[in-house]
Amino acid sequence: MRIGVVAPSCPLKVEAAERVQALAAQVGASLVIHPQCFLEDGHFAGPDEVRLGALREMLADPEIDAVWFARGGYGSNRIAAEVLRDLPEGARWKRVVGYSDGGFLLAALHKAGLAVAHGPMVQDVLRKDGEEAVLRTLRWLARNDFAGVEPGLDGPAFAFNLVVLSSLMGTDLEPDFSGAEMLIEEVDEELYRIDRFLFHVSSQPGFGKVRQLRLGRCKLKDNDRPFGAELEAVARHWCERSGVPYGGRADIGHDSGNRIVPFPLRNSGGAHS
Repeated sequence: MRIGVVAPSCPLKVEAAERVQALAAQVGASLVIHPQCFLEDGHFAGPDEVRLGALREMLADPEIDAVWFARGGYGSNRIAAEVLRDLPEGARWKRVVGYSDGGFLLAALHKAGLAVAHGPMVQDVLRKDGEEAVLRTLRWLARNDFAGVEPGLDGPAFAFNLVVLSSLMGTDLEPDFSGAEMLIEEVDEELYRIDRFLFHVSSQPGFGKVRQLRLGRCKLKDNDRPFGAELEAVARHWCERSGVPYGGRADIGHDSGNRIVPFPLRNSGGAHS
């Protein structure tokens, strides 16, 4: 199993790459880390065209079995539509894993028919207990081990960072959520912003097709004054307003406990689990 690593957003730290190389060997996999991962161009791991080129290389390479995003940050939305305009044919049988800002690319590649999943990324090894998070993805990719998959899944599901989901709703990248549950998580936002993003998401026509919404972990910043409602009450409020059932909590988030959520596979006839 050869896993290609690219950084569609921000640069990867060398320490993380070295540590995950060793972990990959433990599960019988090898990492092919694209040199682009270590580039720095302002905020990004190289200019847009370089990040896009690296992703296309990994998707096209017949020696690469899966593509793994190095880390999140910001930037994958700037190349998501472009990668679909010239998607290598060999990409269609590869798994792609990432989360956070990588959700833009997961949404795009899912629409193109690839097998994609929300799951821990390479730089997560630097978190407390991060090795277990990284091994969760490695075992799923290399051994098809589903022990690291979110345990509450009972049908097709999507998982997104809430800011990313709010940004892609209403665009050409928005998935078809028909009959699927939506899992969301967030980090470093005030509760009023969570409320605002859920207003936008729940106002979109596509949200009405969702089977239910579940709330992952959200690491919140303090409001300058009490918001007046708890996080889960905010999620319930917008579910009730939109007529979508609230399904409780989900085991995803920007932490080492983050679980894998495979998106429903697609073919020419639409989505299926």
